[in-house]
Amino acid sequence: MDQSHEGHEHHHEHHEHHGNHQKTGWAVAARATLHCLTGCAIGEVLGMVIGTALGWGNVETMVLAIVLAFFFGYALTLRGILAAGVGFRAAVRVALAADTLSIAVMELIDNGVIALWPGAMDAHLSEPVFWIVLAIALAAAFVITTPVNKWLIGRGKGHAVVHRYHH
Repeated sequence: MDQSHEGHEHHHEHHEHHGNHQKTGWAVAARATLHCLTGCAIGEVLGMVIGTALGWGNVETMVLAIVLAFFFGYALTLRGILAAGVGFRAAVRVALAADTLSIAVMELIDNGVIALWPGAMDAHLSEPVFWIVLAIALAAAFVITTPVNKWLIGRGKGHAVVHRYHH
């Protein structure tokens, strides 16, 4: 057995020893949230750029941005799981289980901030207020979603499922 699998097997033993309530540090939760935030941010910005370029209204653009945030969030997770040699169908199931709640909370928070911030929904991509409010919204989403991911990982859910495939 090579060295990369020795630590991985020890992780499984450690996980089984603690059952579903393993201790999870804030750093692990923050990394999982940052991973999720990356996919969400890519999807959100791309959705806003496409919606703006097509002359769509706020609602249509926001829906597209949310759909793309989920797509890119799942895609980043899928990339890592597929690279570990997992079949596509199984990888999709893992990504859905690992990321759905995290992405949903993140999208609720960041789109809520944007929707409620005076003038943010009407700001154009070329205006600083658009990017400032987007940065604040994503930062708020990160801060609020990190404890959610900590809770999920501590129960063997969320990115704890994905971690099994990392070497």
